This record gives sequence, C-alpha cells and structure tokens, in this order.
Amino acid sequence: MLRPLGDERLHLRLLEEMSQTVGADLVRAYEDGQISSENWANMVQQCRGCAEPGKCQKWLATRETAAETPAYCSNRAVLDELKQNLAEGEGT
Repeated sequence: MLRPLGDERLHLRLLEEMSQTVGADLVRAYEDGQISSENWANMVQQCRGCAEPGKCQKWLATRETAAETPAYCSNRAVLDELKQNLAEGEGT
C-alpha cells in the first residue's frame, strides 16, 4: 500500500531550507536556467514522499550551513549537483 504524500507547503519549506543550508541555492539555479519550474516541482514531490520529515526538521534545526546533504535526503543527488554547478559558475 502506498503511503500518502506529505503536506506540500511543509515539504516546499524543507526543500528550500535544505538547499540554503547545503549551499544549493534553488532560486539562483532557477534564475540561471539550471533547473526549470518542472524540476523544482518534481523535487518538492520527491520530498513529499519522504517517510521521515521530522528527521530533516531536526537536522536543519541544528545547523545554519552544512558541507553535504544528508544521505537520507531524497533530493541529495540533485542538490549536490546544483551546489557543484553553482560553485563552478562562481569560479569562472
């Protein structure tokens, strides 16, 4: 049986907080054309499928910045790639 998706607003906020904490600025990535509105919406949907948003909330509450996205984050690969792309863009 499928688990219902989590609250859209909660997960949008968690995704935005996570991206800021790990240095993968979603707004900048969107403005730079690295992600589309569809990509962003898919990331929110991926986050909504997470079974443990409370774990994420606790992790985010204990830090302002982090070098890496937590291993359990369903958007880890995308956030890490965005962070790397944004960093490379600053170096040019």
